[in-house]
Amino acid sequence: MTTHINGLFDVKMSPQAADEDGEAAIGRMLLDKQFHGELEARSKGQMLAHMTSTQGSAGYVAMEKVVGQLGGRKGSFVLQHSGTMNRGEAMLILTVVPDSGTDELEGLSGSMTITVIEGKHHYGFDYDLPE
Repeated sequence: MTTHINGLFDVKMSPQAADEDGEAAIGRMLLDKQFHGELEARSKGQMLAHMTSTQGSAGYVAMEKVVGQLGGRKGSFVLQHSGTMNRGEAMLILTVVPDSGTDELEGLSGSMTITVIEGKHHYGFDYDLPE
């Protein structure tokens, strides 16, 4: 049975040096997040991104390891991001990497949404966990 939760998270993004060879650069950022609510956890990850010369068009991928508690169960899991902006229209796929759950989160599967409202980061998480 799928469980749905919502909450807030804080995020710190630290730009890293990008390789530039005369072509359009691919940027790299380190991610550091703190999730609040039913997902009480911290994550660390890395993101690669590219902004095109067309305003509002870009793409990014990221991997982040989440460590903490989900619904009172302790463990860790990995989230995989794939996002694009097509002239301002966003598309994001954010999923739990299969078999990445550890300890009490073993067998976790699911997907997450991220929205930013008035400068605050919100997550929605639909997940399944074996009993």
